[in-house]
Amino acid sequence: MTSQKRSALEMTNSSPTNALPIPQDTTSRPPLSGRQRGSLKTLLTRSSPFANETGSLPIGEFDTSNGGSQHATSTAKILVVGAGGLGCEILKDLAMSCVVRDIVVIDLDTIDVTNLNRQFLFRSKDVGHSKAEVAAKFINERCPWMNVEFYHGKIQDKDAEFYRQFKVVISGLDNVEARRWLNGMINNLVEFDEDGDPNPETIIPLVDGGTEGFSGQSRLILPRITSCFECSLDAFAPTAAVPLCTIAETPRIPEHCIAYAYVLQWAKEFPDRKLDTDSPADMKWVYEKALERANQFGIGGVTYMLTMGVVKNIIPAVASTNAIVSAVCVNEAMKVLSFCSQSLNTYMMYMGSEGIHSHTFVYEQKSTCPVCTTHVHRMALSPSTTLNALLQQLCEGEFRLKSPSVTSSSKTLYMRKPAALEKATKGNLDKPLNELINSGEELTITDPVFHDTSLQLIVTFE
Repeated sequence: MTSQKRSALEMTNSSPTNALPIPQDTTSRPPLSGRQRGSLKTLLTRSSPFANETGSLPIGEFDTSNGGSQHATSTAKILVVGAGGLGCEILKDLAMSCVVRDIVVIDLDTIDVTNLNRQFLFRSKDVGHSKAEVAAKFINERCPWMNVEFYHGKIQDKDAEFYRQFKVVISGLDNVEARRWLNGMINNLVEFDEDGDPNPETIIPLVDGGTEGFSGQSRLILPRITSCFECSLDAFAPTAAVPLCTIAETPRIPEHCIAYAYVLQWAKEFPDRKLDTDSPADMKWVYEKALERANQFGIGGVTYMLTMGVVKNIIPAVASTNAIVSAVCVNEAMKVLSFCSQSLNTYMMYMGSEGIHSHTFVYEQKSTCPVCTTHVHRMALSPSTTLNALLQQLCEGEFRLKSPSVTSSSKTLYMRKPAALEKATKGNLDKPLNELINSGEELTITDPVFHDTSLQLIVTFE
């Protein structure tokens, strides 16, 4: 028995017959071979007692005849939104599992040196370049069986036709507002038949992933069927605002000094130019001004990294959390494309700070959700309430709107764009509601966070 055992050294120095030795130079590795990446053929051509139709969220029937499931995945096209810490992991998992060949990745950001510790598709030479472009190029060169296209820009710049081409959308976004917009877009693509039921051909599953430190989540959203991202908005605490008087007069912590630099000093120094948070020169200026103010008040702890975190609202990222959450997201994408296994219903939480622990539960659809339901909302207000006060309430209340516009059944009350219409309706903001509408009249509220969705609101006077 002893002679048949292999030492740990022998095992680490030997390579399997179907794999190439891994070069030590990570910047010049050859493309991977088909043998190295493996195949999903075994999984997709054998029947399973745990196929999709047996789960609590059945989407379709798993069919192994004629390689149907495998063909469905090979011809599909996936959109990956975000090429940061989570997005890099998602792209890698898609390439190595070969769920699909055709992928499109979109991201607005450029690569910063601080990204290199966890966003492993990037190298020092890539700093300053587009994340989406570099990530796509890396995957295409390292995994020649893949076809990854990229778009450098905002997701809001793409129209509905762009999103209709995909079978699944995987989101690796790091901010709530962009996720709300994407959720609204995907829900708006759903079409309904004569009976008011969603047309399955127009339903594009959205797999939403997110991480924060050692915690993460992945969820499967079937537009108009399951709960959507907007349904769970209450789970995200609103950003706590620091009083301006504290920032300007009595700063107590490093964050106050940083806020003073980029909110007040920047506007005073550069009144005609917006701060570019992706510009190293702009961020260095903010850091230096914040450091000066911190020294003035005897406050320590102002660093360039902290400045970046405060200004860009960066959430601390952990590479292992990104890897776990991305694996779950890609796994769900494979399941909704092939129906080979039961889909997630509908929310998975990973809690790495408590050990290797996760929790899965059904996030119920919110009956009053303005995105995935047709609920008409009602508000009782004093007739002397101004239109501006109503809009402010919509921004600070449960809907968390950003730039609402409002129309009644007979006229436009206030419209933010175009500028000419905003100028013509701005005078209504200070008027009481009883001068603008009748009690019980239905208003249509639009806002950029909802994409093309509108909020229907009936206002009655107390």
